[in-house]
Amino acid sequence: MTEDEFRALALALPGAVGAGHQGHADFRAEGKIFAGLPKAGIASLKLHPEEQDMAMAISPAFTPAAGAWGQRGWTMVDLTKVEAGFLAAMMVKARANVAKKARVK
Repeated sequence: MTEDEFRALALALPGAVGAGHQGHADFRAEGKIFAGLPKAGIASLKLHPEEQDMAMAISPAFTPAAGAWGQRGWTMVDLTKVEAGFLAAMMVKARANVAKKARVK
């Protein structure tokens, strides 16, 4: 999967917009980041820890982000190794996770 294909998947989700911070692209819903492109060929998703565990068990393309970010569910995705359909399903989860959090506040 290319970065452009990742962008298209992210922006196709309801209410998703592209933005950026810390010098890289990110994707938000309801003002909360659910995905990003932190470096070439690598994406990130905001999953719950149990979703992260499931993704890593299914695909070696998924790894936790470093440190506390990874413990909270932020997950790195190697775009050169990921299957597009599975990534799309996990991105839907990431988008839903931030939407739920935004509504609770």
